Amino acid sequence: MGQPVVHFEIIGNDPEGLRGYYGDLFGWEFDTSGPVAASVSEDGRYGFTQPESGIPGGVGGGAGHQRQTVFYVGVPDVEAALRKAESLGGKRVMGPERPPGRDLVVAHFTDPEGNLVGLAGPA
Repeated sequence: MGQPVVHFEIIGNDPEGLRGYYGDLFGWEFDTSGPVAASVSEDGRYGFTQPESGIPGGVGGGAGHQRQTVFYVGVPDVEAALRKAESLGGKRVMGPERPPGRDLVVAHFTDPEGNLVGLAGPA
């Protein structure tokens, strides 16, 4: 098997409202105490899901953050994966960035048709 999907995000201008919506819809619970990259969400407004099984995720954003839904693929080297995505016709959108206090690097790119995809890997 290739690289696995390791995280998803739902970003919008009203992260609290989105968390309420998805919490009511799917029974998801969120922890807003963890750090996140400033380009992903305003500080303190990003909530990580606490799944018993399945892919972990987060809902956040705030004023000035583009509304989007994205999944993250786990890779051993985020920069190398971005370069490969670009060589295959994709476009770098963000990163690599390291969220404060985390041993993780994240990035975004768009595929040749403009779909947003995230990458996550070790710092």
